[in-house]
Amino acid sequence: MGRDTIADIITSIRNADMDRKVTVRIASTNITENIVKILLREGFIENVRKHQESNKYFLVLTLRHRRNRKGAYRTILNLKRISRPGLRIYSNYQRIPRILGGMGIVILSTSRGIMTDREARLERIGGEILCYIWYPSDIRIGSGTSYGVLPGMKEQKWIHEGLITESLPNGMFRVRLDNENMILGYVSGKIRRSFIRILPGDRVKIEVSRYDSTKGRIIYRIRNKDSNN
Repeated sequence: MGRDTIADIITSIRNADMDRKVTVRIASTNITENIVKILLREGFIENVRKHQESNKYFLVLTLRHRRNRKGAYRTILNLKRISRPGLRIYSNYQRIPRILGGMGIVILSTSRGIMTDREARLERIGGEILCYIWYPSDIRIGSGTSYGVLPGMKEQKWIHEGLITESLPNGMFRVRLDNENMILGYVSGKIRRSFIRILPGDRVKIEVSRYDSTKGRIIYRIRNKDSNN
């Protein structure tokens, strides 16, 4: 039986995180590069660079760490291999699990390449579940910053601008954000009460919870003169 490349990646990152190492080096292959791109895009690692040594290419990852001054050192990344060479695990897009309510991601291998669970749901395609990656329950990371979740803390939300690309049943829309992410949007009550029509091609402002970035609430339709400005 051949080596499990994905398990090797997970083990290397986990061990480096536990040993408080700033960087970790892994072999560069097509599958490792695709997985690392997802880790970088989702904020699980700080940086990545490609390194050549003796005609072999490696990826050097810069990890994120969190130090608690009042307690022991805390690892910030949890990884779990799901599908293995001896036991493949597949799922259609409707049954892909959600990791801790959106705190983590599922990485899948699909017919359109390696992608996250959010992308697979938007594309409506299933695939092989490669691994789960998530933060500890008391840590959130957004825009390069770590947040402690305190009891009674008001849920923080982000407001993005995007383009309506498709109208879906039950008042739902597919929205392409300015950062090229695709999410599902639903119309806010204020827009409904004002009888404002939302159509494909409209630019809108959409409010997204940082706990579930797969969908959001459309709160404002941007007029043409607003977008020109």
